[in-house]
Amino acid sequence: MDSVRTTLGSAIANRAPPLPEFRDTESKLVYLRWLGAMSDRLKKKSPEWQIRKEFLQTVWYESKRAGLDVTLVMGLIQVESNFRKFAVSNVGARGYMQVMPFWTRVIGDGDPGKLFHMQTNLRFGCVILRHYLDRERGDVFMGLGRYNGSRGKAPYPNAVLGASKQWEFGR
Repeated sequence: MDSVRTTLGSAIANRAPPLPEFRDTESKLVYLRWLGAMSDRLKKKSPEWQIRKEFLQTVWYESKRAGLDVTLVMGLIQVESNFRKFAVSNVGARGYMQVMPFWTRVIGDGDPGKLFHMQTNLRFGCVILRHYLDRERGDVFMGLGRYNGSRGKAPYPNAVLGASKQWEFGR
């Protein structure tokens, strides 16, 4: 557990700003097209352009940083909070990715209030999802089940995988 705590702790500690970096112009153009398409899809849930742009930019950044498919992360956010920054579940999970407050004690500074900060919530959620996918040797169905606490049961992973289809780029 200490090695997991150290690894996850260092993953959330890097405070790099969520500014995507691109290896070439084509990669940047793909991102900009994605940003425009996703912004249009998210407009009903988040009408203000600047907030929507920062959210999508951060989702892209944190997904890529954790080695996750951004489509999967968007589907997870839709199922978990329906894109509500201040969502709180009946068991106390918080924010966009519904991160449980105990994670702030395990890999953070112990302040669960920070889970309502956009970048913090998305970073924690992506790092935790990556951890569970690694534990399940890349099995997305089982990793999603671990994330939700329903490992081996189909409704949650199927809901996330279904929702993620709405966020496929080029659709």
